[in-house]
Amino acid sequence: MRTYDNPVIGGFHPDPSVCRVGEDYYLACSSFEYFPGVPLFHSRDLVHWRQLGNVLDRPGQLDLPDDTPASAGIYAPTLRHHDGRFYLITTDVRGKGTFLVTADRPEGPWSDPVLVDVPGIDPDLAWDEDGTCWCAVAGVTVSRIDPATGKVLEGPLPIWSGTGLQHPEAPHLYRVGDWWYLMIAEGGTADGHSVSIARARSPRGPYEPAPANPVLSHRSTDLPIQSTGHADLVTAPDGTWWMVLLGTRPRGWFPGFHVLGRETFLTPVEWVDGWPRVGPVQEQHPAPEAWHPFQLPPVRDDFDAPTLAHAWISPRGRPDGSWSLTERPGWLTLDAKSGPVFLARRQQHPDCRASVRIDPGSGRAGLSVRMDEAHHYDIEVAGGVVSVVARIGPVRQRVAECPVAPGPVVLTVGITATDAETRAPDTLAFSVEGPEGAVELAELDGRYLSTQVAGGFTGRVIGMYVTEGEAAFDWFDYQEALR
Repeated sequence: MRTYDNPVIGGFHPDPSVCRVGEDYYLACSSFEYFPGVPLFHSRDLVHWRQLGNVLDRPGQLDLPDDTPASAGIYAPTLRHHDGRFYLITTDVRGKGTFLVTADRPEGPWSDPVLVDVPGIDPDLAWDEDGTCWCAVAGVTVSRIDPATGKVLEGPLPIWSGTGLQHPEAPHLYRVGDWWYLMIAEGGTADGHSVSIARARSPRGPYEPAPANPVLSHRSTDLPIQSTGHADLVTAPDGTWWMVLLGTRPRGWFPGFHVLGRETFLTPVEWVDGWPRVGPVQEQHPAPEAWHPFQLPPVRDDFDAPTLAHAWISPRGRPDGSWSLTERPGWLTLDAKSGPVFLARRQQHPDCRASVRIDPGSGRAGLSVRMDEAHHYDIEVAGGVVSVVARIGPVRQRVAECPVAPGPVVLTVGITATDAETRAPDTLAFSVEGPEGAVELAELDGRYLSTQVAGGFTGRVIGMYVTEGEAAFDWFDYQEALR
């Protein structure tokens, strides 16, 4: 029997929302303070996903102020396809509030935002048979809206507040047969996370809760996947039902530390007596009937393409003039004249290795593993010296350094997950390779770059930065480290 491995999209890809168009599936995730926003993926089998782009890829759609804190920005999108058009609704919690964008094709271009005057987060879209559009938000309330203008035509109407747990959120409405089903997350997005469901004959309610709520929760278990929730349902062409959801993979000693953020998992769903039944989310499941692996692009980037790859993200924005692929052909040039610049990709595997070949010139630049501004480890080169710097809350310390000859060097971080009984979830080893060979400079405890220490809704990203002057990067290489 063919099986698939969870997570199906590893690393910081939380709050997944999925829709199917014919035999194609599309999935979007939260992006919080990072630009471009809302990564969008395509699959033919729900298991193998490739990134098509980012929905919010220009400042006119996403303009996060410089003071946007970590884990603010773009929350919990819902992706839907209706009447030949794609719709995505989300909330900018520090800016324009709830808005929706549309596109004829998932690759875009996506429209400018249409503001939707509903309070709350985690907005959802659903249509009934006569084309009426309903928007549900955390709480949970529902409003009848005009998606072309964002105008609220009715509501908001309170419809269901869950089973009594905290934070009823992530609502999704589905029409299945003669019933409307309202699926929510509750219990908080940490260890108490769960999925509950109710049904009614109309989107307005009244809603009858499922007798076996929550239909999914891993709380108070020793399962390797935790914090399961914020789910969305989809049907396959063969009639089977599936759920995408977020979860975490904590490691290390009590209370456990997860460093990759909330990731996207997949699990099968059965319908029994008019209600969905979901078993525990396993590291391996029997695969869907369709099986269409993609030929994914290499994770190494030689910066030979005319544009940046979709996976590159930056905190809050990427100002014009801060980066270039043409100033030095075949190299990525970062310029700090308008402030520090950071281009990163998500860490997607517990065991991995990232390297970059850098020509620092007269700048100060390097390779960083980041949770947020106050929690990151850096290996940087400036003035003929390579240094490893740890920032943990208010403490910033240079933990190692060594001289290097002028010219390009290779900076590397190797991340190794530890055994379950080890206090730290992983270790990060930093090294430099120059004309005289490789030197390991420091090995640091990974728990200080975890959600349990840093807080927030994101996960680690790894990338290139410059804080002074200008620096050029010949290539960036990220690989899963197989044991």
